[in-house]
Amino acid sequence: MSFHSNSVAHNNIEPPSVQESEHLLTRYKDAISQVEKVILGKNAQVELMFVALLAKGHVLLDDTPGMGKTTMARSMAAVLGLNLHRIQFTSDLMPSDVVGVNIYHTPVGQAPQSHFQPGPIFSHLLLADEINRASPRTQSALLEAMAEQQVTVDGVSHPLPHPFWVIATQNPIDFSGTFPLPDSQMDRFMFRMMLGYPNEQSEMELLLGKSAANQQHLNKILSETDVLQAQYIVGQQNVNERLVKYVLRLVQATRQHSEIVTGLSPRAGLSILHAARAVSWLQNRDYVTPDDVQRVFVDSAAHRIVLGHHAHNHDLRRSLTEKILHSTPTP
Repeated sequence: MSFHSNSVAHNNIEPPSVQESEHLLTRYKDAISQVEKVILGKNAQVELMFVALLAKGHVLLDDTPGMGKTTMARSMAAVLGLNLHRIQFTSDLMPSDVVGVNIYHTPVGQAPQSHFQPGPIFSHLLLADEINRASPRTQSALLEAMAEQQVTVDGVSHPLPHPFWVIATQNPIDFSGTFPLPDSQMDRFMFRMMLGYPNEQSEMELLLGKSAANQQHLNKILSETDVLQAQYIVGQQNVNERLVKYVLRLVQATRQHSEIVTGLSPRAGLSILHAARAVSWLQNRDYVTPDDVQRVFVDSAAHRIVLGHHAHNHDLRRSLTEKILHSTPTP
């Protein structure tokens, strides 16, 4: 028995033919290759960024300043051909600065009127830079948008563009002037990743200006329609019942672990399956394997579990999810 994702592409997108799908996959791989030439030595992280987009999942890049987080987001927007808005989160940023406001005015001789002024969240790709420098109230302004692709202002809902993708960056929690993201916000991100320091060869190339030169020559390879078509294809990837049971065992293992207070939610399990579907498509398959699940499990699960101690120790979270992954039998 096989299962397909319930998610479908935007209504205006026609399902691509087999030939179109093959051509689309080739262009996606070209796009990945271009970004890898800018984010040197981080091929695994670049691929996961594309996996998240294909699976309609948002990404949190968690690292110290100067590691290439913003460059990653801008490079993705360039090759994908998506409209990019950047919000620099600060302690005095208000929710209305993110989602927009209703502006009221009274024309002469007429009744009071209002119109909605959209905020920068109305974009295909939103770069939420240093999200943990904003107050929890402002951070929560992203919640509805990330889950429902709409915002509500004064009781009126406003749909966001298709596709809508959030790349958020944050500084480590022990830096001054930061606010920890609440668990409800963390669960909205498909992946939480660290770029880390480049290896010696990559950093040498970076210092010699290779990354900057490659960034100047980034070409638009895809479009918003291509993104929606690829998301549709990924949603049709075959997942058999044995693999679903494997994901379920992984999820249940997090709930039964003695050091984990709150394990993975059903939404987390769905997120892992969506991400695994995207990995399988990039591997030129129409079915998902346990290797695909293993490729995404730690980055998709570690930030969603809640620990009773060292609650914000992400390294410990990753270590626990890695142990769960290695100890769970593979079908």
